[in-house]
This record gives sequence, C-alpha cells and structure tokens, in this order.
Amino acid sequence: MQLDFVTREVTIKLVYYGPALSGKTTNLQMLHKAAAADSAGRLMTLETRDDRTLFFDLLPLTFRQDKGLAVRLKIFTVPGQVIHASTRRLVVQGADGVAFIADSQLAETEHNAESFLDLKQNLKDSGIALKNLPIIIQFNKRDLPDIRSDTEIAELAAQGQEPVYLATATRLDGVVESFIGLLHLVLKSLDNEHKLEEKFNFNRSAFLLQVAQKLGKNVPLAALLKARVGSNIGKAGA
Repeated sequence: MQLDFVTREVTIKLVYYGPALSGKTTNLQMLHKAAAADSAGRLMTLETRDDRTLFFDLLPLTFRQDKGLAVRLKIFTVPGQVIHASTRRLVVQGADGVAFIADSQLAETEHNAESFLDLKQNLKDSGIALKNLPIIIQFNKRDLPDIRSDTEIAELAAQGQEPVYLATATRLDGVVESFIGLLHLVLKSLDNEHKLEEKFNFNRSAFLLQVAQKLGKNVPLAALLKARVGSNIGKAGA
C-alpha cells in the first residue's frame, strides 16, 4: 500500500494469479467493461500467441469517499506460462491482495496446484507468508463440460482458509463478487494495520458498496459477500 498524506490518496495493489489461460485477463477485461466511465482508467494488455498476457495488465480504478480518502486500485495479472516465472515474481512484489484464478476443468487440476505452489514460493521469496496475505480463490469456466463439481469445490473450500468463488468470467458471472470479496479482505487487513478508519474517517463498508455500484452491482453488500462458496462469512477474516 502507498499512502499520500497530501492528496489523501491510498494506492492498493491487487494481483490476479493462476495458470495459463485460466481467465485472469478475462476477469480484468470484464471488470473494465462493467466499470462506470468515471472510475475506469485505460486497460493495457500485452498479448502473445501462447497466452493472452505476456507481462501484466494494469487497470487503475479510483474511488473517493465524500471528504475522505481517494482509493486508487491498481490491478495486475501475471503471465501463467512456466517460462515467465521471473515476471510473476516481480509482479507479485508489493501486492496487498491476490485473486487466484483456477481453471475448473478436471484436466487442469494439476496445473492449478502447480500455479498455487508457484504463488506460495514467489510470496516467500518476497518475504511474505501466504497465510498473512489476503487471498481469494476463484474457480472459473463453470460453463464448460468436464469440470470439478460444485460439491467437490465446496469440500475444498471447507478445508481451506481462503474464500472461494465460482465464476464464468466471459459472462461476468462471479467476477464482481470475487473482486469485492478480495477487496473486502484487503481493506480489513489494511485498516487493522494502518487504522484508516480512525485516521481518515474511512468507512470500509460504504466504500465497498460504492465500488460495487460503480461495477454495476446495485445489491446489498452482504449479498455480495455471501456469494462465496458455503457463504460462511465468518471465515478468513471476514
């Protein structure tokens, strides 16, 4: 997190991580598409033949509470291919939170596991323990055949600490919910560490609701947070 006391602006870095072609770039593209024109900056994408993202996407979204902090969200993706390990390690440095985008297809189970271990190692190399970083897991591509069942994913979610979401990013299903879930954890963590509410009168719930509305979700915040698998919002620092 970067905090500018003069402009009263805080910059938060979020990283979308996961195996190649799991839907990281699609998540960002759909967030950008859903965002209100006054909130979305330019979406930058670098593409290659073997994967849609060579380095990363940078999606700046800025929101301001009345007479309070401006929050700038910088959202990155990492390249999933094995050959770009050094780039993933660089991009994840300084991350305030991570959305791990898993591919729901049964054939991709091993790749999901390898990518998650890669994330864990890169965080360790950056001096960050996985358990200390806000993380959500999204199982994407729920519209495809031969995918892990809802029951299996619910069982996995019950065993872990990270909130789990189901998504079909190409249809925007679960994309905003996953994003709000991650931002919820990140803001709670940052407020605990930096006392944003106490020092800047920062209303976390009101801000999250504002972000959701700017992304086209005009529903109560509680409904968005309950979108996670199992809807157990008492876990993972919720």
